[in-house]
Parts: sequence; structure tokens; C-alpha cells
Amino acid sequence: MEPPCFAAVLGSLLEVFGNTHLGRPRVIITIDGPAGTGKSTVAFMLAQRLDLEFLDTGAMYRALTLLVIERGVAPTDATAVSAIAEETDLRFDFGISPPPILVDGRDVGDRIRLDDVTACVSLVAAHPAVREAMVRAQQEIGRAHPRLVTEGRDQGTVVFPDAELKVYLDARPEIRARRRALQLRSKRMPSDEASILRAIIERDRLDSTRATGRMARASDAVLVDTSDLDTDAVVERLVGIARDRLESVLGVASGDGD
Repeated sequence: MEPPCFAAVLGSLLEVFGNTHLGRPRVIITIDGPAGTGKSTVAFMLAQRLDLEFLDTGAMYRALTLLVIERGVAPTDATAVSAIAEETDLRFDFGISPPPILVDGRDVGDRIRLDDVTACVSLVAAHPAVREAMVRAQQEIGRAHPRLVTEGRDQGTVVFPDAELKVYLDARPEIRARRRALQLRSKRMPSDEASILRAIIERDRLDSTRATGRMARASDAVLVDTSDLDTDAVVERLVGIARDRLESVLGVASGDGD
């Protein structure tokens, strides 16, 4: 018997958690940009402020990369990596905030943030078959959870080209490396800022030149340079933009709760 396709498995698992937004207008906000711009943190905080759900697509690629490493598969082996993507049971538990990603039922936690995964994730994500499987899965999530803030590199260009609001975050590479190092240190995880900077520059090159799903700013995306802004300032700016543009679909649930 052939293993079930990755997207089909994830789609069926989403039915377990259900769609809590039936009858409310769709709101998809995409946040794209390179590593270290604060996408995940900003997307999660924005989702909380606007009473939307949160999707960390980077965790999906990182979780798959971790499995590739654990199985001793070369991240450049397109056939082997694509096979793992098709057979792996990846799911988010949307009953928890932020939703953790489970790999074959295992909560991998912050293990997917370590340097070995970071060094290989762009290689894994570059395979067209992997990206196709992930895009299908992310679109399934969007259908099951249609009031969503989703972050990644191709969310506004490939996955949700018709999103209600698109944002592109950017920052200078050295700032991004410093932020990543501080994030790792706060979790008592090993970090070397110089190594992180080299990895960020290389990942930018790989992400922006791959054949499928390359990192790019959508023509209608709002550009925000976060180099000289703290997280709260970025979130405030995006909350203002979202409320201005999406007032009719956000409704009263977009309040701050004060």
C-alpha cells in the first residue's frame, strides 16, 4: 500500500480541530521576508491582537529538515527528501497557542531552531516536490482556518496570492544575525553571531535564487524595514495598517481587549 500523500494526511488531520470561524469573513494576512526579521514573533503577536490564528510555515520546513538529518539523508538528495515529505505526518495543534508542530506525533519543540537545521533547511526547501507538498498543505490549512496570519517566504506570492493583506519584512543582515543570536541565548541554546551571519547571507542567496517558491516581495505587499524598530513598534504599525485596510472583515474582534 502506498503511503498517503503529505497534504492529504495534513488536510484530514485538520478536520479533527475543525474550523472555528464558520460564518465569519475570510481574513488571510501574509508576512514574508528573510530570516531574522522577526516574522514569527510579529506574526504571532499580530494574530493575537486581531483575534486571528497563526501559522508558522517555517516550522514545517524546519521539522522536515530535522527528520532528514535524523535519518541520515543528504539534504541535496531530491528523491529521498521528497519521499520523506510525502510520507511524514506533520500537523499543528491549533488547540494550543502558538500551535506547536508535531512530527509523526512528536513535539520537536525548539530542536528545529538549532544550527544544524538552520544550515540545511534552505537545501531541503529548494526541492520542487517538497515545496509543492508544503504549499498544498498550507493552502489546506488556510481553507480550514480562514482567519489567519501566516508567515514565510512565499506566502503572498505563491501560497495565498489573493490574501487580504500582504506584508514584507526586511532588515539589515547584521541586525538579523544579532537578533537570532539573542533569541537562541534567551533559550540557553548555543549561538555564534559570526556563524549566524554567514548562514543568513547564504540562506538569503539560496532562498532568493531557487527555481520554485523563491523568496520575493509581492508587488502589492507593504514593505516594513524592521532594522531600527523593536517588535512592539512593528506590531503596532501592522495593527494600524490592518485595521485601516480590513476594518469591514476584522470586525469588533480586532480590539485590544482594554
